Amino acid sequence: MTQSIVRNDWAHARRRAMTPTEVATALSGLEGWTLDGTGEQVAIQKTFRFPDYFQTIAFVNAVAFVAHVADHHPDLTVGYSRCTVRFNTHDVQGLSATDFECAAKVEACLR
Repeated sequence: MTQSIVRNDWAHARRRAMTPTEVATALSGLEGWTLDGTGEQVAIQKTFRFPDYFQTIAFVNAVAFVAHVADHHPDLTVGYSRCTVRFNTHDVQGLSATDFECAAKVEACLR
């Protein structure tokens, strides 16, 4: 457990805000994800749709697991048949590579 904590602390220490060019390049690799907000509130987000509440909540639980392992927690907006996932990095006041890495892991949950 200590090793995991050290690794997460190191990951937080190396985070930095991405440049607009880096953001555009990384965003182009994520289908359906969009930029939302400006300045410190800028985030990447995507709304996922499901046939019913049970599948929506199963997805939410998968996202929660991804977030826990990465120690990087998105804002989630949950409805009966949809979930919007929104990532940004508060400690860099913008977007970091971690946001895009986590978004890709969320996408992998649906494969």
